[in-house]
Amino acid sequence: MAVESGGTYWLLYFVDILNKFGARVRDLRKEKGWSQERMAQLCRFDRTYIGRVERGERNPALKNIEKIAKVFDVPISELMKGL
Repeated sequence: MAVESGGTYWLLYFVDILNKFGARVRDLRKEKGWSQERMAQLCRFDRTYIGRVERGERNPALKNIEKIAKVFDVPISELMKGL
């Protein structure tokens, strides 16, 4: 990740953390053996939302991060592990 300017660095960091969070959600979902659709049902999200989070296309609100953690039965800190 190259640093060109403060604004560019922030944008690259922001995209990177969304991708890392999405990968973490994907890994935990696959450990459970759930499809994206099943996970969306459990979280009460639109069926396309989980895919967008996993691809780093969405910046989930804290309340949605909490829902995801509860569905996985892990604390939010565990969901953020490795970010």
